[in-house]
Amino acid sequence: MAIQLYNTLTGQKEPLQTLEPGKVRFYACGPTVYNYFHVGNARMFVVFDTVRRYLEYRGYEVRYVQNFTDVDDKIIQRAIETGSDVRSVANHYIQTYFEDADALGIRRATVHPRVTECIPDIIRFIQDLIDAGHAYVRGGDVYFDTSSFPEYGKLSGQSPEDMRAGFRIEVNEQKEDPTDFALWKGAKPGEEFWDSPWGPGRPGWHIECSVMSQKYLGEQIDIHGGGRDLVFPHHENEIAQSESHSGKWFARYWMHNGTLNINGEKMSKSLGNFIMTRDLLAKRPARAVRFFLLSAQYRHPLNYTEEAMDQAEQALERIDRSLRNLAHRKQTLEQAPQVPQPDDKQEQEAEAAKVREQFVTAMDDDFNTADGISALFEGVREANTYLTRQEVSVAGIDVWSGLIEELLDVLGLKGTATDDDLEANIARLIEERNEARKRRDFQRADEIRDQLLQQGIVLEDTAQGTRWYRA
Repeated sequence: MAIQLYNTLTGQKEPLQTLEPGKVRFYACGPTVYNYFHVGNARMFVVFDTVRRYLEYRGYEVRYVQNFTDVDDKIIQRAIETGSDVRSVANHYIQTYFEDADALGIRRATVHPRVTECIPDIIRFIQDLIDAGHAYVRGGDVYFDTSSFPEYGKLSGQSPEDMRAGFRIEVNEQKEDPTDFALWKGAKPGEEFWDSPWGPGRPGWHIECSVMSQKYLGEQIDIHGGGRDLVFPHHENEIAQSESHSGKWFARYWMHNGTLNINGEKMSKSLGNFIMTRDLLAKRPARAVRFFLLSAQYRHPLNYTEEAMDQAEQALERIDRSLRNLAHRKQTLEQAPQVPQPDDKQEQEAEAAKVREQFVTAMDDDFNTADGISALFEGVREANTYLTRQEVSVAGIDVWSGLIEELLDVLGLKGTATDDDLEANIARLIEERNEARKRRDFQRADEIRDQLLQQGIVLEDTAQGTRWYRA
């Protein structure tokens, strides 16, 4: 059975058919690096990491690209607020992205391109659109002409008339139509800029992903992923400029994950329910956070509550307890070689195969991690039932522990942090705190101290440096 995935472009589930047999070209929108990423972002990153993992589990070779938007109005504003420079802000939050993503078990992409590494490619791409009559120059700005792309609106299902009703043109914009969008923005005083044929400036937001996708995956890709909030205008605009540039369809499948609410309400700074992933990781085990983020099918809304996080931790403890019991029973058998063991490996493999088939069926159906987790717990139940037998075998135990570990690995939930991992993480945070104190960012230094304290780690500043001990 082929993997079925829901395609936002067509509004229905479709069988996965890739450009190259056995290979997947996969692009997912990454963060704009002006702050730590919040739990809603974390859901998107975890979802598409899991999609990638499952595709590889099913035998596909996946080339996965996730970008960093490292030049943007928000980054400029953060640099002004902190008295820093734009590059330092961007580099800092790229580093913290990797720290938090690593904790969540999010594997590094094949390529993590930065916008600032692709400026010459962006300029060439924009010039191609101008030469082909799809873009026009106004002062130091360049705009995409949406009227030149008759299919504009096909992803979001909106007509240009509907779009115009919702647009507000800024006073300084010189668009020919409200739906036109910026490909290049002329530089404002004090802003970071690059030279271009249209004057100094920087790229617009939408052009970045089109160029980076083409550069690292080619003109056509198999899957493009992002949050539902990116359907319009970001992904709509990507389609327009990419397909106008190449004359070909851009992405065959468009995947969008659902929203994440907090206690039944939309996450919002104004409501005071805005949760940064880094803050959550200071209070909850990273595996439990990832488990929670996968507990609903990715297209469905997901509601964060403390009770849901408690349940995630309890669920993982059930799995870990089963693995511990399997390991203990195996050790007992190995230490008593005279104890007879049944020849039941084939029987247990047949039973495990049923669970694996249940898992694959769930995940083949639009990557339904909720049902996939149910299959995982069916494996745990079967393993626990096996252990109630008076006679079991090392081979039979290996079948069940192997299956559980296998499914955990696909979901990115395998294993727990070792003492070495924990000490390395503490050392990293102490170093980050020292750097924050050097640049007189005492707020960040205090955040790190409090984060470690919540984990039972007390810091002590001495003349010989910072020491730590467990409370």
